[in-house]
Amino acid sequence: MISPVALNAMYVILGASGNTGSIIADSLLSKGKKVRVVGRDPRRLQRFVRQGAEAYTGDVSDAAALTKAFTGASAAYLLLPPITSREDQERESDAIAKAVKESGLRYAVYLSSYGAHVPKGTGPVTGLHSAEQKLNAISGLNVLHLRAAYFMENNLAAISMIQEMRIFGHALLPDLKLPMAATRDVGNYAAQRLLNLDFSGKQTRELLGERDLSMTEATAIIARGIGKSDLRYVQFPYDQVQQVLEQTGMSPKKAAVYIEMFKAINTGVLAAQEPRSRENTTPTSFETFVQDVFAPAYHGKARVA
Repeated sequence: MISPVALNAMYVILGASGNTGSIIADSLLSKGKKVRVVGRDPRRLQRFVRQGAEAYTGDVSDAAALTKAFTGASAAYLLLPPITSREDQERESDAIAKAVKESGLRYAVYLSSYGAHVPKGTGPVTGLHSAEQKLNAISGLNVLHLRAAYFMENNLAAISMIQEMRIFGHALLPDLKLPMAATRDVGNYAAQRLLNLDFSGKQTRELLGERDLSMTEATAIIARGIGKSDLRYVQFPYDQVQQVLEQTGMSPKKAAVYIEMFKAINTGVLAAQEPRSRENTTPTSFETFVQDVFAPAYHGKARVA
């Protein structure tokens, strides 16, 4: 059921140039909605401006800039940027919560993660839990926390390893099944809930992907999709994964936060809470993701190499 507020709503989209935010902005603009897109790089917002959006350049840790962006809006899509540190996460969620409160925003869809019900020990998801709590404390705000599954796109980080070492190595247990979702499905779901504004109070919804998959199963699907039948999954020790992350440019502190998340997944601390249902199952299969996203990225990088 569509809320009457949605009929003439004006929307603010944080992270508009990102994987989920861009899907939401495009969807709302295609339906003739009034949209403000927020991002740090004005050049990456121009394609939305050409579709009729207002662009606000600002950082999510700047409460004053966000308050200005949210003022006059009916609803917003909220998220934290990829983690740089726990301290940054807290500063960013403080700024978002302050801006939501001071602007009088009434509706928000917030991109969280499965496992965000756990208060600590889950790596970057700990910061998402904290942000949920801050938004829940704002009276008068109707907020829907989207607790999304492990993103299929996370597997793109393995492309260079597959090309160079002919293995897919990660810290996750080989046979542990976990929910994996495509970011486009999360964006489409968020866009629909924003269009309807059919939620009230403080709500959560897990988005669990098309089905649960183990890393061994995911690797087999990737192997078929890129034509590498001998590709195998290998579980690496945590200290080795920490070193690999640091070699990609992560600080030791940031890498350690991700190791904490992998440990939480492996031990079952970070796990879905909702039974799988029609409402929390999303359409894109891992096979489709490999065909549409992973294989083109793999072969594109292979040609450049």
